[in-house]
Amino acid sequence: MNAVTYTARDYKSDVKPVWCPGCGHFSVLSSITKAFADLNLVPHQTAVVSGIGCSSRIPAYTNCYGFHSIHGRGLAIAAGLKLARPDLTVLAAGGDGDGLSIGGNHFLHNCRRNVDMTYVMMDNRVYGMTKGQPSPTTESDWDASAMAPPGGTGLSPFNPLAIALSAGANFVARGFAGDPNGTAAIIAEAIRHPGFSFVAVMSPCVTYRDEQREWKNVMRPNPAPATSDASEAARRLLVDDGYNLGVLYQGDRQAYKPKSLPDVAIADFDKEFAL
Repeated sequence: MNAVTYTARDYKSDVKPVWCPGCGHFSVLSSITKAFADLNLVPHQTAVVSGIGCSSRIPAYTNCYGFHSIHGRGLAIAAGLKLARPDLTVLAAGGDGDGLSIGGNHFLHNCRRNVDMTYVMMDNRVYGMTKGQPSPTTESDWDASAMAPPGGTGLSPFNPLAIALSAGANFVARGFAGDPNGTAAIIAEAIRHPGFSFVAVMSPCVTYRDEQREWKNVMRPNPAPATSDASEAARRLLVDDGYNLGVLYQGDRQAYKPKSLPDVAIADFDKEFAL
């Protein structure tokens, strides 16, 4: 047990966030640090890893180990860190573009591998950093002004929770930036749960999608408690409209751990190259 009791402020750095006024990511950052405090994690034994995008700035705003990596590769780096240092608590943070477009393949395989880490994906259904293009979760009829055909893309959006569940994530949940305490509780539960935990947080982008201010009027708790039955969770997702909040699925798969290899001294390694 830690001798020191930490508060949410202990996990925040002195770097001032540069998000747009009203951005939901401010609240998500608060939820993450509150979850860390609820778990009383030791800051220097906690790591936050991200990719690229508005949401991926989060490591700079935390007072623990952090790595702001390259586009779509945050999960790969976070998984490598956790496998190399299983003693650390590892949380990956990113957005719907970073995680489901260029990083989509890493997302699938991290769900499948089930490394003991948590992925918080902030979903605002738009590329905010690059000025408002449609993302993989954007509605097919959203009429964007930036690099999109009139009337919308006509493409079916991804359902992040359905992808995570079908790919093998061991914990699947949805939070909302407008409910920071509820989201903090979900993130804390995700960190505690063994294996790969996925939390999609609906985080409005009021700069490019002002209509998302109305999300606060349509978000609601899940109509049923979390299930450990993947088939039942899949059935619920068939009728899910994207606004049900809470934990959907808690699996019991054993977290992935690589096989232990014998320690090899450098002198022994050099012998294999001796002439």
